[in-house]
Amino acid sequence: MLSDNLKLIELPSTDELACSDDIPVDNEDQNFLPNILLFLLNSIWASRTDWFFGVDMAIYHTTGANPRVPVVPDGFLSLGVERKKGGKSRRSYAVWEENDIVPILTLEIVSYTPGNEYDDKLEIYRKLGVLYYIIYNPEYWQRDQHQPLSVYKLVDGNYELQIKEPLWLPEIGLGIGRHQGEIGGIEQEFLSWYDESRNRYLMPEEIAIQQKLKAQAEEERAERLAQYLRSKGVDPDNLPGN
Repeated sequence: MLSDNLKLIELPSTDELACSDDIPVDNEDQNFLPNILLFLLNSIWASRTDWFFGVDMAIYHTTGANPRVPVVPDGFLSLGVERKKGGKSRRSYAVWEENDIVPILTLEIVSYTPGNEYDDKLEIYRKLGVLYYIIYNPEYWQRDQHQPLSVYKLVDGNYELQIKEPLWLPEIGLGIGRHQGEIGGIEQEFLSWYDESRNRYLMPEEIAIQQKLKAQAEEERAERLAQYLRSKGVDPDNLPGN
């Protein structure tokens, strides 16, 4: 909701606003890992057009001191918005251009240079009304005296730390948690989406590998059966019905 003072001024269009804050990430995972979540959503919600997942994109809002000063999470999810704004890709996300829909989830990945994820950013998202705020800190959690994955849920205007992992997010219809696996031939930990039964949604390449292994297993099973039939004097290529 806009304050009375902000109602008296004309809010800028996203055409006028910067798409990010021009602060470079200091490790590749800050861009790479949120994109994994985005790519998975493209598969999980392939038939839906009412969601948007932004990566390193400015969010402009009216709950701060200046609506021209954005907050830029490493990733965020909004529901009930157009997949493509007016059929075009967004340059940034202005809440007042999205029917006042704020992101339902924001993600920050902690890097070598602390970014006030546990205090200043938390307060920004709390005031903005983001339901789930996720801080992923796989490398520096001991330095920061926090867990590798912290998920906060907004309850009665304040964030409460959630402890289960993977954590089911009923308002989104997905769970989120960590997984150790191989991406592009490299073994590493990454965040992934889960279903309500705590089953991880697989990436397209993982599905392709599973299908290939299943096909190979079926071929091997068929070959073993053929060999058995031949041992009994039966030609598997001339069975009735073939």
